[in-house]
Amino acid sequence: MKNKQENKENQKEDSDIKWFIKIFILTFVLSIIFSYISANGVSNLSLIPAILILILVILIGIFFDIIGVAVTVANEHEFHAKATKKVKGSKDSIQLIRNAPKVANICADVIGDICGVLSGAISALISMKITETIGINFNIQFILSATVAALTVGGKALGKTIANNNSTQIVHAVGIVLNKFRK
Repeated sequence: MKNKQENKENQKEDSDIKWFIKIFILTFVLSIIFSYISANGVSNLSLIPAILILILVILIGIFFDIIGVAVTVANEHEFHAKATKKVKGSKDSIQLIRNAPKVANICADVIGDICGVLSGAISALISMKITETIGINFNIQFILSATVAALTVGGKALGKTIANNNSTQIVHAVGIVLNKFRK
């Protein structure tokens, strides 16, 4: 009996270590790619398109945080009835909920944190553009960084309420998208 328990614990630890390695590599690679693209892309843009990209990055972070929260609070049983009626996306929604910790980790942590880092880097580039364009001596980076942080945290706070109140609809919408990609 004790041996079986030890085997299960060892398998769980191995699984956790494998997940850590996978998520570490995924985050590292995505972070390099997106940082390179944004740094080179934004530095070559004028001020307005750069600001629009910054807003888009913030919104992507909030959007994926909403998905991560919705998956963790959604009720799997609501999708079983839909799955028996062959409603598209239901089986994918069930899989999302069954893998909620990993889905939330990818959505809220990997994508959300990468978006946070990117928005910081982009805001630094934008502040340099503003300083060069207007020619001011005041370091606008502090104000811009604080604004980006406030928008991100405030947006995620609002998003968590939306995710809690609409988890079934959100998870089902994601399940439908995943279903289409699978085909």
